[in-house]
Amino acid sequence: MADQVTDPAEAPPALRHAEEVMGTVVSFDVRGGDPEAVRAALVEAIAGLHRVDEVFSTYRERSQISRLARGEVTVGECAPEVAEVLALGAEAERRSDGWFSTRYEGRIDPTGIVKGWAVERAARRLAAAGVSGVSVNGGGDVQVYGVPGPHRPWRVGVSDPLRPGGLAAVVSAAGVGELAVATSGTAERGAHIVDPRTGRSAVTDLVAVTVVAPRLTWADCWATAAFAMGSRQGLAWLESLPDVEALLITAGDEVRCTGGLAARLG
Repeated sequence: MADQVTDPAEAPPALRHAEEVMGTVVSFDVRGGDPEAVRAALVEAIAGLHRVDEVFSTYRERSQISRLARGEVTVGECAPEVAEVLALGAEAERRSDGWFSTRYEGRIDPTGIVKGWAVERAARRLAAAGVSGVSVNGGGDVQVYGVPGPHRPWRVGVSDPLRPGGLAAVVSAAGVGELAVATSGTAERGAHIVDPRTGRSAVTDLVAVTVVAPRLTWADCWATAAFAMGSRQGLAWLESLPDVEALLITAGDEVRCTGGLAARLG
């Protein structure tokens, strides 16, 4: 779980909006740009999120992903986004050696990748509208572009899973044009992460894995896969990924970090 951290004294006027969609709340914080163009881009981004929910929700019996899982339609008969997300999921499965999967109990279920991908896409749509900075927070997973104001980077707080209301770290986007922060763990939703090898809830020594990367699509996938691996294997694997840093917290309150994480804190 992550939260945007800003300094009101330095932050310029912003367009902010919160939308209930995909079973969570997606919060937008947009800085700069032509107000009319930004509002139009925000409307488009929100509509895109609702479209994703309609197409990919496994809770909707008539969604395209539900019909695909039942064999009623083919991938080619679905919206183009379905093929895109499944291809990204296949890439995540390959790069994680099967620790991330878009199949559960023998059925297609890309839930583990859809939210990060959708939030990243929404943020990118707003960034393309000529804004100076944008932050989109989808249920605690955050994608940022640009800066919120002069001499001030985006900063994202990482919730402490063992101390409700506290922060385990603050991640800074200083010096980079894009940054994503995603957390997988048991603090907010209980044991919901599945071990692809067994099809059952992953049992590890971890309570949370936070991944910092340029793109939320991958940060979300890597956090999920690393959590299923456990702290030792998960940390070693995350260290091997380019442009990825991570913070792992065990049930015993032990904190483990990738070697370059310190440079992203502040």
